[in-house]
Amino acid sequence: MHVQELARLGARISLDGDKATITGNAQLTGAQVMATDLRASASLIIAGLVAEGDTIVNRVYHLDRGFERLEDKFNSCGAKVERLSS
Repeated sequence: MHVQELARLGARISLDGDKATITGNAQLTGAQVMATDLRASASLIIAGLVAEGDTIVNRVYHLDRGFERLEDKFNSCGAKVERLSS
């Protein structure tokens, strides 16, 4: 389900049944995306970190079920991840 969200950032992914083909892209661009599960949340944050510009990941409550203070862990590595309240 998160293939479409990664595509919003500029990822080139095509689906064929149960297989995904990912073609390299020189640059991802920040966008507003929506997480659908724990793995999607993490992948969207990582993609957002390499994207040019700001990325907003909605529905990150999935992260809290699997990772404790993930934004702090990313930030300790030099990333700039901020949790916004709605």
